[in-house]
Amino acid sequence: MTETPLRIDIISDVMCPWCIIGYRQLKQALDETGTAHELHWHPFELNPEMPAEGQNMREHIIEKYGSSPEQSEQSRAQMTAMGEALGFDFRFAEDMRMHNTFDAHQLLHWAGEQGRKHDLKQALFRAHFTDRRDLSDKAVLADVAGEIGLDRDAALAVLEDQRFAEIVRDHERFWLKQGIQGVPAVVFDSQHLVTGAQGSENYARILAHLSQAPTA
Repeated sequence: MTETPLRIDIISDVMCPWCIIGYRQLKQALDETGTAHELHWHPFELNPEMPAEGQNMREHIIEKYGSSPEQSEQSRAQMTAMGEALGFDFRFAEDMRMHNTFDAHQLLHWAGEQGRKHDLKQALFRAHFTDRRDLSDKAVLADVAGEIGLDRDAALAVLEDQRFAEIVRDHERFWLKQGIQGVPAVVFDSQHLVTGAQGSENYARILAHLSQAPTA
């Protein structure tokens, strides 16, 4: 009898450092438990009202969450260490900026039609956090798509004509209506919601519990 893959829906934004940390933790747990699964990425904008020029990341975090500069620095150090342990290279800098990601989500939808959404998602995380590239720039987004083997000109055309804008808005509204207010948010088997980066051990426990649950 073939094992039915576990459906995993991840609602996230490529501006969110905890989203890549949480994903890497989950992947570690999936690898360690050998869980058969299918992964589905979904859009969420941390900063839908962010202007085109973006905002300095440190200023944004202090303004949005009330963090002190010392707390912000401590958080960056913690995330950098966690990323290193998970094989992801955070390279925070004083001039890093937060940007709106609506175009990035449209490009991800397009990549998904070619079975490459996961690959592009990982490339965008690296482009922002490791290479500090401007993901609000359509040319940069098209470059990243081209770098993973997608058609750069086609990617740029998608961004220029905004053909997937309403579809992405619909997907964002759907998850907001489900009560998703922060990311990462992971839904297992279309019914078990887990929020935040839970850590590999906790994810492994969740996977073990789900594997023992009776199927309908």
